[in-house]
Amino acid sequence: MVNWQSPEELANDGAAFDKFMHTLLGLYIWEFVTSLPFDWDFICGKRKFKWPLIFYFAGRYFLLFALIGIAIALNVTRPVNCQALYTYNQIFGNASIGLASINLSLRTMAIWSQVWSIVGLLVIVILGHWSLLLHGILLKAAWIPGQGCVITHTSNKLLAVTFIYTMCFDFLVLVLAGYKLGITSVGRKNRSKIVKLIFDDGLIYFVVALVSNIIATTFMLVNLNAVMSIIANVPAAIASTIVACRVVRRLTNYTTEGVEVFGTTQASTLAFHKSGRFSRGGMLSMSEKKPEGVHVQMDTFATAPGELSPSDLSYVQYDASGRIIKTTDVEVFDIEANSPKESKHHDLS
Repeated sequence: MVNWQSPEELANDGAAFDKFMHTLLGLYIWEFVTSLPFDWDFICGKRKFKWPLIFYFAGRYFLLFALIGIAIALNVTRPVNCQALYTYNQIFGNASIGLASINLSLRTMAIWSQVWSIVGLLVIVILGHWSLLLHGILLKAAWIPGQGCVITHTSNKLLAVTFIYTMCFDFLVLVLAGYKLGITSVGRKNRSKIVKLIFDDGLIYFVVALVSNIIATTFMLVNLNAVMSIIANVPAAIASTIVACRVVRRLTNYTTEGVEVFGTTQASTLAFHKSGRFSRGGMLSMSEKKPEGVHVQMDTFATAPGELSPSDLSYVQYDASGRIIKTTDVEVFDIEANSPKESKHHDLS
């Protein structure tokens, strides 16, 4: 039977931890570099920055800072303050875990149209989550000649509680989003594309985060030794951050491409404006001349048989749950920032 506390085993586990962390750093750098064009669009002004993206950028870069700190701790050859270095790694690593959950929470708040009861509940849960994530120093490290910075002690119980809390938090966010979108009452074939995007991405996020957190929690509760107790923490943080950031990017890219019109409008965010008319035929584009010389371009959209045609309205706008929220001038609802933007279509000749 393996003696996990023996110096030889600790040395072997430390070597495995070293190689594993370098592999994870390479994986995250690949993910980071391949998605840099999205970040660059906001830096150079091609896309308008909205406040929910603060948490996206913070979580994305905080995890990069933490992984760089871990790489430094594993490769340093001269005596350094190992405790300070690992405290830095812990703060930025835990912050990235909390920000990954916040990214999904903000979207759930938007789906619920910022109802105070939901916002208040999620804010309380977020505060509790961060109180655990930043609860003091959960590990100790020291410089050992010939080995470098070595982890000597970990607070496994508190770490396990933190990861279990994270799993419950993510599950709550998924349930709230799924309930509001009416997944149980709307058939999959009748859901709009944005509903599928929001729910399916959220489900994928929860499954990935759940599996990674279960593995990390198991290692912490088994408590084989100081190294093996935390060997799965970094993979859990990386998995949560990658999938959360991808959810944000996919939804942002979807809303940037423009609003689509579907036969079923339940649980979707749509804006039909003055230039939109409905017919029983296919999707067409037509124009007509005004006597004053103003060329007005009009788009004609198709509706499914049996649906109500709102051609007598200037436009109809739905919120994330499918309720009509406005029938005046043109506005497009941004589900990420939960704020409307005016959008008018004129073609002057």
